[in-house]
Amino acid sequence: MSLRRNFIKAGAAFAACMLISILSLEADAAPNNDQRLNSKQKEPVLISHTFTSKRTTTHYWEAGPGNGPLMIFVHGWPEIGLVWRAQMEAFASEGWRCIAPDLRGFGDSSVPTAKGAYAIKEIVDDMAELDAHLGGKAAIWVGHDWGSVVAGSLAAHYPKISRGVVLMSVPYLPNGWALPNLIPLVDRALYPANKYPDGQWDYWRFYLTNFDQAVSDMDADVPATLASIFTKGVPASAGKLSPSALVTADGGRYGTAHRAPATEPDYTLWPKPDFDALVAAFKKTGFRPCNSYYLNDDANIAYAKTALNNGKLSLPVLFVNDEYEPFSNINLSKVGNPMKAACSNLTVIDQPSGHWVPLERKHEITETIRSWVKLNGLK
Repeated sequence: MSLRRNFIKAGAAFAACMLISILSLEADAAPNNDQRLNSKQKEPVLISHTFTSKRTTTHYWEAGPGNGPLMIFVHGWPEIGLVWRAQMEAFASEGWRCIAPDLRGFGDSSVPTAKGAYAIKEIVDDMAELDAHLGGKAAIWVGHDWGSVVAGSLAAHYPKISRGVVLMSVPYLPNGWALPNLIPLVDRALYPANKYPDGQWDYWRFYLTNFDQAVSDMDADVPATLASIFTKGVPASAGKLSPSALVTADGGRYGTAHRAPATEPDYTLWPKPDFDALVAAFKKTGFRPCNSYYLNDDANIAYAKTALNNGKLSLPVLFVNDEYEPFSNINLSKVGNPMKAACSNLTVIDQPSGHWVPLERKHEITETIRSWVKLNGLK
């Protein structure tokens, strides 16, 4: 296996000579067009649609020409499709047809009650149905957090509708994004097994053992919960013990308070109209549906075993690594190694950001994707 390095001209948004490492391991419903949302009051606007199949309802935002090449943006936890506004507006203005769904359990999409309804297979099948509704074209799938899990899994199970995959913050695990597969990748120098058996993934264990409390603590004050979650990363956190390793010891994300502290929203991350929409979405659904994504380890591992080519991906894959993220930074643990082994056309770029990289580095993410698209001839 060989490693080759290239430079991509990324424009003024990047620091001079930024290195991008290329790791080469050789059913239709009528759209609701009346709802439009654009915080800057300029074109292109994001248009709201709802698609319903026999199995689910998916709400999504659309921008750009209907005949343009397709780019589908998949949000993570606890986000909604509007997290991608900046990237959608940029690429739509360049002729791309940009789509950003609310995943099931989020926003205006279906909110099933059974925990098994949030297994990755169900989410991937939702996205495959959405793609068919949009005309069945192969798309570039862009994911963040759990959206990265969905995008990577979709490419492994539905390669015909995937031209390329962009993953942010959460790397691809060909054997399934599940707690049992993450624990062996923990840095035991930082997280000794006798003190931190689950390492930085202790918060996930808390969902499995104290799910009702985890939900009720977040539901206690939805605006404060979201404002406290969406904060910028800081350089000092890199390589340090992650707060996510202490959730069980602290008795929950918010400890004995059982509610988020009063926190002012950072409108440089979410513009105020979008943050207000985010709050309204979670007041409607609560946190039980989105937290249920963490309850399906066995099903997700079993689903990964059914992927084509043992989950190996040959299409172009871009991974954006958030350097200030203390639990998923692939430079500081082995969590990225399975992705490097499974993806034969992998580009990795570091961003000086915390976990919310699509929001913290809005313009830089657009530039990164644009350069990667050009490098791989995807437009």
